[in-house]
Amino acid sequence: MRYVSFLHNDKPTLGVREGDAIRIVGEEALESLLARGVDLTVHGRTRSGQASITAEGLTFLPPLTCPPKIICAGLNYADHTKESKYEQPDYPTIFFRVATSLVAHGQPLVRPAVPDSEGLDFEGEIAAILGKGGRHIRPEDALAYVAGYTLFNDASVREYQFKSPQWTVGKNFDRTGGFGPDLVTADELPPGVKGLRLETRLNGKVVQSASTDDMLFDVASLISIVSRAMTLEAGDVIVTGTPSGIGWARTPKLLMRHGDVCEVSVEGIGTLRNPIADEIKR
Repeated sequence: MRYVSFLHNDKPTLGVREGDAIRIVGEEALESLLARGVDLTVHGRTRSGQASITAEGLTFLPPLTCPPKIICAGLNYADHTKESKYEQPDYPTIFFRVATSLVAHGQPLVRPAVPDSEGLDFEGEIAAILGKGGRHIRPEDALAYVAGYTLFNDASVREYQFKSPQWTVGKNFDRTGGFGPDLVTADELPPGVKGLRLETRLNGKVVQSASTDDMLFDVASLISIVSRAMTLEAGDVIVTGTPSGIGWARTPKLLMRHGDVCEVSVEGIGTLRNPIADEIKR
């Protein structure tokens, strides 16, 4: 089942993608369905008889607009750690994003109007969406907590990321986190999204390409490790890290600027596409 959130008659609407069409299943948001413990696969199948519309020209919304938590894993591909000139940690590098940083498919990632910043850097990633929560989750049980997967572009303002040992500010400028478009239920993908090809393109040119098998901490491990510290909740988003190829590590640097287009694709999940636009200060 492939869920998408979008505006229809100026109202947030939830649909299921079926080929080139989207079947409307209601106005209840995914985060509300997940919080109620709804099985998304069953829900999508039983909500029959609803109108179908074409996907062309739709204004998409993030799959979840205000998740309980957005938990990101940094340095989760060894080649990316090497190009970033860090020592490879033996524990996940965890940081958080906030909901105001999220941007839907087709909407601009915003290059902030701040001093001492050259541009946005791209980071194509896969995000796991939890269908239920818990604490002290065992690795062998962890994938049962995943409702589905979607795509993420962890666009980063590098100069601000490295202003302090904590990466929080550089990862949380408003409208810098591409998210979506489809939430693909876990039953349609390999367990833990193993063996899938992740690719990022900037203006049509491939800039990142890797297999999800290259993750140092796989999806089950991330869920288990994070749950030792905090209670996970239905609707939490776990962003699983980016492979090598980031623009900041290149000579010369390759950063996203006004007018560029960045795409993140993963086989079986789809493509997240965002233009880049300079912030207009009001």
